[in-house]
Amino acid sequence: MPAGSAWCQPALLLLLSCVPLRAAEISCRNEDGETVDWFALYKLPKHAKGQIPLLGLEYLYMDALTPQWQLGKYLINMSQGALGQTLQQLYETYESKAKMCVSLQRNTTAYAIYNDEIPESDSKGSKCGHTKGFLLLDKSQGFWVIHSVPLFPPNPEDGYGYPSTGESFGQTAICITFKYDQFTEIDQQMLSYNPGIYSCSIPDIFQADLPNLQKLCAKSRLPSPPLCHLSKLQSAQGETFLHFAKSHLFIDDIYVAWMAQELKTDLLAESWQRSGEKLYSNCSLDYHVYNINTIGMPLNSTFHSINDHSKWAVSRKYKDQWTCIGDLNRAAEQAWRSGGFICTQNEQIYKAFRHLIIHYESCTSA
Repeated sequence: MPAGSAWCQPALLLLLSCVPLRAAEISCRNEDGETVDWFALYKLPKHAKGQIPLLGLEYLYMDALTPQWQLGKYLINMSQGALGQTLQQLYETYESKAKMCVSLQRNTTAYAIYNDEIPESDSKGSKCGHTKGFLLLDKSQGFWVIHSVPLFPPNPEDGYGYPSTGESFGQTAICITFKYDQFTEIDQQMLSYNPGIYSCSIPDIFQADLPNLQKLCAKSRLPSPPLCHLSKLQSAQGETFLHFAKSHLFIDDIYVAWMAQELKTDLLAESWQRSGEKLYSNCSLDYHVYNINTIGMPLNSTFHSINDHSKWAVSRKYKDQWTCIGDLNRAAEQAWRSGGFICTQNEQIYKAFRHLIIHYESCTSA
C-alpha cells in the first residue's frame, strides 16, 4: 500500500459513516415518528373549564392517517410529540455527535425559522410580518409548519423546547409536506409575507429556485412586494391548499376584505382578542365574517376566545367546508402587518375545526 493511502483511509471511513444507507425523506412526522402528508394540532389553554384541570400543555392532534381529533399522546413541551418529531429533522444537524457530518449535509438542505417574537431576544419584529413558522427541505421534498406560538421554536443549537409563555392560551399549528417544486411558489409568498427569520441556511444550490428566501436569510434588499399574492399549492400526496399572503401595503382586514370574498364563503373566525382594537363581526360585503366566542373541546372542556391565541377560520355553511389556519388576528393594527393563511377544503380538517365552535357573534350583536 502506498504511504499516502493510510492518511486517506480514516477520512474515507468518516465520509462513509456520515452517509445513511437510505436517507429518510424530509416530511411532517406524527407522534410515532412516521412520515405524514400533513398534521394539525390545537394546544388547549390552561384556562379551559372542564372536569379535568389542564396544564396548558395538552393538545388535540390529527393527521392524514388519523383524520379526526385525538388527545395528543404527549405534552407539547415533549420532543416525542409531532412538533418535536418534525423539528428533530432540522435539529439533528446540530447535534454534537454529528458535527463532522454537518458540512457534508448542509449544502444539500435548506431551512428557515421565523417569528415576529424571537426566542432569547428583547426585540419584537414589528418591521417584519406578523408570521410564525419554519420550513426544511432538500431537492426532493420538505415540510412547512405555520403556527401561532410566540418565541417558538428554539434556535437549532438549543434543541427542542416549548416556551412557558405559550402555555396559558390556545395555540394552533399545521404542518404540510411538499415536493420540491412547490417551494418555488412558497418562496414567492415569502416576498409578501416578509417573515422575521432568526435562523436559516439557504445554500447557493437553491438560489435559482428560492431567491427571496435566500435574500431574507442574508438580510439583503428584497424586490418590491406585490400588494398580495394567492398561491395554489399541492401537498406531496396531492392535497390542494390555497395560501393567502398579504404585504404591509394591503391595509385591510385579510379575513373580510380578501379571504371570505375570494373563497366565496361566510367565515367564522378565531383569533387573539387581547391586542389593540378588536374588529367586530362584519357583514358589510357579500361574504361575512363572524367572530367566534366560545370553543368546546373533548374532556367536556370549554373556553372563551379571550383565552385563545390561535388564528383560524372555517366556513359558516357546512357545504363550503373551507378551513384556514394562519398568522394574523382580527385587530385593527394588523391591517398594517404582513402575514397570511393556508386554506383547504379537506372535509376531515373542516369537520374537526367546525365542530369545536359553540357560539359566534352575529353582526347585530356586535
